Amino acid sequence: MPQMSPLSWWALFIYFLILLVIFSIMNYYIFFYPPQKSSESNNIKIKSMNWKW
Repeated sequence: MPQMSPLSWWALFIYFLILLVIFSIMNYYIFFYPPQKSSESNNIKIKSMNWKW
């Protein structure tokens, strides 16, 4: 019964909150994107977008 053990519910909430934060941080930092070389970044072609209203 939840009304008999509010501290247990609070502890479970804190536990899952910490797990959520740790999981989010791990997902954010797990991806490693290699830096682009300068020769590749100079070959970027930009399309001009002319809107026809």
